[in-house]
Amino acid sequence: MPSVLPEKGPARLLAVATLVNMLGYGIYLAAGVLYFTRVVHLPAAQIGLGLTIAGGAGLAAGIPVGALADRRGARNVYAVTLLLGAVAMGGLCLAHGFLSFVLFAALAGAAQTSGPAARSPLIQKYGGERPAEFRGYLRAVTNLGIAGGALFAGWGIQVDTRTSYLLLISGSAVSYAACAVLIMILPAVPTIPAVGGPKWMALRDRPYLLLTALDGLMAIQYRVLTAAVPLWLIGRTDAPRWSISAVMLVNTAIVVLFQVRASKRISTLRAGADAFRRAGIAFLLSCVAISLLPGFPGPLAVAMLLGAVVVHTIGEIWHAAGGFEVSFLLAPPHAIGQYQGLFGMGLGLGIAIGPALLIALCIGWGVPGWWAVGAFFALTGLAVPPAARWAERTRLRNDLILADQRAG
Repeated sequence: MPSVLPEKGPARLLAVATLVNMLGYGIYLAAGVLYFTRVVHLPAAQIGLGLTIAGGAGLAAGIPVGALADRRGARNVYAVTLLLGAVAMGGLCLAHGFLSFVLFAALAGAAQTSGPAARSPLIQKYGGERPAEFRGYLRAVTNLGIAGGALFAGWGIQVDTRTSYLLLISGSAVSYAACAVLIMILPAVPTIPAVGGPKWMALRDRPYLLLTALDGLMAIQYRVLTAAVPLWLIGRTDAPRWSISAVMLVNTAIVVLFQVRASKRISTLRAGADAFRRAGIAFLLSCVAISLLPGFPGPLAVAMLLGAVVVHTIGEIWHAAGGFEVSFLLAPPHAIGQYQGLFGMGLGLGIAIGPALLIALCIGWGVPGWWAVGAFFALTGLAVPPAARWAERTRLRNDLILADQRAG
């Protein structure tokens, strides 16, 4: 275990807190919709609308909460987001209709999405010389925690009673509160005074905005395995239904085992941008392979599917590692939270629009749709290196101007 865990101290405590939080989040992801259906007795249309509103609340909260963490201290602000998550989960246990469901689901969405932005200065401080690499480690921990939470949620789903679902959601609330307690044990991170520029400088940083948009477009790939592939397997191929679970198991295992290793090899802005390019090519290859599955018998289709999942997950690891490196290196030290909040907004938007877009193209259009989606990912990846070079030139020019102003 010592070779797997970070060194003793704040980094290890932050990793443990992330695992505790993600166990609860995994429970909510796996059991939430069923709880709203079978316990709160909401129709599917209202659940969909409420979760969409919750997603919008999460997108809107990232930048202001990140900026607040920059100014008021990341530890305390992050702990508050976790406590709000605990309140939201507890409130969902008491929800009895659409309005109360929307209120607490929106609070949960805002807390869950803004938390990483508030946590970013902690990663910058306690991540050592390579905070992006530590962020990759936390992503592996995140996937492990979500998988563990989903596995535990399977018990409540199998029992399928009001009590079992309430225990699951209340357990999620406890995990958020426990994580907040662990975070408050961390030493406080001193804020870095602003060095000039507008208050909402991230929103005026055009190269960073472009990179945020490109990362958001690439983030649609996170929905390929969870939205497009299951429908494609069931409707168009001879692959057995259990292969859907195999897809998620293979994906999670590869991310947990290899995300940190990939992040270690991506240590410069150029390497981060090139990782996007390689990720786009990997997504193109996997989409083409998945599109060909209907032409193969069941066992061969499963083998080809799992091969495509491996290629896709390698691309996912490159995409995540490249995003960590680019987003951290180009963010001013005094505005890490604000910049990470913006970058997270692009990621969240891509994940939100992904299912509808992928289902329309890959399922509605069929094989040409898969090819179009793969080409889209490849072109997006190719656009990142020149955008990163523009951002680097702009950052250097701004630093020189600021130095001249200080000298004057």
